[in-house]
Amino acid sequence: MNTRGPRMKTPYRYQMFLTTALLTMMGVILGGCNLLTGPSAMVDSQEGSTLSPLKDKAKYHISWTMHQNLPVPQDAEMLQVVEDRFGVDLDIWNMENNKYESLLDMKLAQGSIPDLFRIRQPQDLLKYQQQGVLAEIPVETLHTYAPNLIRIIHEYAPAYENAGVIDGKYYGIPVINPTNIYRTPVVFRQDWLHKLGLAVPQTLAEFEKVIYAFTFEDPDGNGIQDTYGLSSEGMNVVFGAFGQIVFADQLYFGTKDGKKVIGALEPEMQEALAYLRKWYKDGVIDPEFVTGENKGGYKHLSHAFINGKIGMTSMGNYYHWIQDGDYEDWRVDHEGKALKSPSQAAFNVKELKSKFPEAQVIFGEPFVGPHGQRGSKGNDMLMSFTAIGADAVKEPGKLEMMLRILDEVSADPDPDKAASMTFGAENKHWVWTPVEPRNVIVMPPYDAMFGYQNTIGANIGMTVPLKQTGEREQWAAALHLDQDGIYNALEVATPALANYGDALIRLKNKAYIAFITGERPLSEFDEFRQEFMSAGGAEVVSEANAWKQ
Repeated sequence: MNTRGPRMKTPYRYQMFLTTALLTMMGVILGGCNLLTGPSAMVDSQEGSTLSPLKDKAKYHISWTMHQNLPVPQDAEMLQVVEDRFGVDLDIWNMENNKYESLLDMKLAQGSIPDLFRIRQPQDLLKYQQQGVLAEIPVETLHTYAPNLIRIIHEYAPAYENAGVIDGKYYGIPVINPTNIYRTPVVFRQDWLHKLGLAVPQTLAEFEKVIYAFTFEDPDGNGIQDTYGLSSEGMNVVFGAFGQIVFADQLYFGTKDGKKVIGALEPEMQEALAYLRKWYKDGVIDPEFVTGENKGGYKHLSHAFINGKIGMTSMGNYYHWIQDGDYEDWRVDHEGKALKSPSQAAFNVKELKSKFPEAQVIFGEPFVGPHGQRGSKGNDMLMSFTAIGADAVKEPGKLEMMLRILDEVSADPDPDKAASMTFGAENKHWVWTPVEPRNVIVMPPYDAMFGYQNTIGANIGMTVPLKQTGEREQWAAALHLDQDGIYNALEVATPALANYGDALIRLKNKAYIAFITGERPLSEFDEFRQEFMSAGGAEVVSEANAWKQ
């Protein structure tokens, strides 16, 4: 719920300007001119950090959207710090992350456009630009008032600098997640494997043996046949054994013979579907896979796995599967001393252990398919966009103020200030590690509080692509989670994808579910491909490859 209530703004503009020329839209990205680093746009990062306060006497009311796990209270401590620092009134729109797009679209339909416009799915940038709810961000203004932010993107993620350019104009600041170099893990119930005398599978054939045992050999020992091998998220590792990813909230593109293709349409997917169809018929797949593994709440929880229903999954990120003692991490003891101690179970593992204290999990590598392929889903490095709402630029000086705030809360060059903007007050919410490289240690009781940054109003900025050097990331690297990830080869939308994407995803999912459950014969796979291409897929593929060239 929004505790302050956003102001009503101009009526929502639904018009879709689908005649936008694709090559014009992408020309700046592919041409020799780089908007963010052109000669006229170079601004020293320190200049931005010493800009004098704006002279406008009006106190800006700024509606602000952000990633949230919990609502941000109106009187949150760190939110007050930012408001006092800049003399503004920040109106945080509290929208549940799992339902973000639907809640945002509802606001837009009511005529309310957020000033700071978080676009959670990168492929939605073009859609919102076409709807007329985004403002152009002049590049000179961006460099003058958010120099540190732009410098970090240029230095650490230059390939994404112009990802937010449409028709030669800048609409979205790219949010690059440096930890997305680590793919989704492949997770098994280790205690089930041990009981059944099985090893972590290395091949698709070995995986098949494991999931049949998980289903029919009573791995939980309750004498009831009530377990299954896998559900929806595990299927992506099966598809990965044939080189593609299918089940995602976007169309996953691959590259084949130098061209972009939609993975779900590739002929080898028919072979993958034959395995899944047989497994479903034999009762090895959770019959509720259609509704997904998560049943609400925090979106990265696999309730099917947590509740002991399935023995394998590939849901969430690596840090959602930390077990007790996986690595040594820093903590602050009751006397305020920083010391190292074994990591504690988190998220999925923590929930699993609360139900089954003896349960254990183990990571496996993506198993190899019959043609030597393997992989699990990689999350896009381009995580989202930060944009400016169309109405924000109607107030003189407001855009400049918003960029100054965004720069300071996201990319302050002073490490102490940057840490405070993200984690709260030093020596109250966090301290530095006593050794290099310096990293933040969250202090008790906040270290055990889920979403505490939201509850204190910290971390209202955007993620920047600085290298992560914490113990957790070192653990992920040691597990080689930066290998065998299958990433989307098209991270931004083309006009056709903006127009047809949602309908094509629904068509694809419906067909795949029907193939797996046996409602539709696999002999109709080519017919499905034709349906897909006729429903806009042909135009989507054509534009994707025109963008590439």
